[in-house]
Amino acid sequence: MRRLSLNHSTYQHLFHIVWGTRYRRKYLKEYVKPEFKRLLDQVEKRYPTIHVVEMNTNDDHVHLQMEIPPNLSVAVVVKRLKWYLSKGLKRKFKFVREMYLDGSIWSVGYFSSTIGLNEKVVQEYIVMQGKKDIPKQEN
Repeated sequence: MRRLSLNHSTYQHLFHIVWGTRYRRKYLKEYVKPEFKRLLDQVEKRYPTIHVVEMNTNDDHVHLQMEIPPNLSVAVVVKRLKWYLSKGLKRKFKFVREMYLDGSIWSVGYFSSTIGLNEKVVQEYIVMQGKKDIPKQEN
């Protein structure tokens, strides 16, 4: 995981984000993925502090592993992504446009979870703060 910096902060914020297609329609086929990836690349160029580490889709939902800076909420990033991807996929694919005549191609909600250091490692790190480092014994 990369350590990134803004003007007044250093961070390692990695998220797993998932959302589904509206009505769980199965239109995210293999031939849609290249356009989906191209649109994500455009989002990264437009918002350089947002970085998609990994992306994949099933027929009816999206999985993203993303770095999101602390000055942006996950909700704001997901909203921007859904809007931009919806607009781009509707523009490129007639069948998507016809499938969703009114509004977004995505379901309303999303799932997000942080990815990072192991909980046990963090707990041990906190417990050890202020104590002298004890060198590890090699077996």
